[in-house]
Amino acid sequence: MSSAINNVTVLGTGVLGSQIIMQNAWAGKNVVAYDISDDILEKLPERWEWIRGHYLRDIEGYSDEKFKEAITRISTSSNLKEAVSQADLVIEAVPEILDLKKQVWAEVNEAAPEHTIFATNTSSLRPSDFMEATGRPEKFTTLHFANLVWRNNTGEVMRTPKTSDETFQAVLDFAESINLVPIPIQKEVPGYLLNSLLIPFLNAAADLWVNGYASPQDIDNTWHVATKSVKSPFEMYDVVGFNVAYNINRGRMGEEEGSFAWLLKRQIDKGVTGFATGKGFYIYDDEGNITGPNPEMVSPEAAARA
Repeated sequence: MSSAINNVTVLGTGVLGSQIIMQNAWAGKNVVAYDISDDILEKLPERWEWIRGHYLRDIEGYSDEKFKEAITRISTSSNLKEAVSQADLVIEAVPEILDLKKQVWAEVNEAAPEHTIFATNTSSLRPSDFMEATGRPEKFTTLHFANLVWRNNTGEVMRTPKTSDETFQAVLDFAESINLVPIPIQKEVPGYLLNSLLIPFLNAAADLWVNGYASPQDIDNTWHVATKSVKSPFEMYDVVGFNVAYNINRGRMGEEEGSFAWLLKRQIDKGVTGFATGKGFYIYDDEGNITGPNPEMVSPEAAARA
């Protein structure tokens, strides 16, 4: 079935959504990029330029000509019915809000062709909690992308209790066709494989910081020195992005003043969301290298002592 998946619609053009769009276009798929307004869609050329710089450094065989060809395979729409009308596969990457996902999938089901397969990229919600909203749960599964898709190219395909074997295999095959490493997950687990390992690790780091035990830099340095790991927790938060981290932590600990979610939201409101904006817990140069810590990322405990 995956050989028939040539027309892909991606719902959501944020940091990760735009990467998913380009991953598909680079692999030769025709992609419709959907978002709720034309104003948002007009920002996509800036995303392409940001991604282009990373492809240039990270992808063997990169050429500007091939990248420009990929862009020609991308069209945009703020009309949901129009966006999914020719889709073989719809990939949803909207914010991690259950009611929003239910609403979007119900609307997609009304407009998408009968043969269309549905896949969610949800990071923290249980897909079975909104699979019935799709109207075709047997054709619904997950395709979970890691941030910096071209580099961290896992494609976690997790079936729900109602996902058909045909759909499950088709999406696994599709993941491979867009240069992901397909990872089959045979039953639902919150956070898939990657986030089941990653989120407790990141939560522990956040709690150490918010409660004033150490700065992000000292927590990260401990991890680097002791494990020789390339990436440390607050560097990972910058890659994941503050919007995703905020939505996950708002559900975990609430949004009261001084909480990790509250601290992230203060930065998001200033346009600071992590690596993609050049500033998160760290400040980055145009090449994506850390130039120093972000002095604004101070925990309430540390602020009280200052």
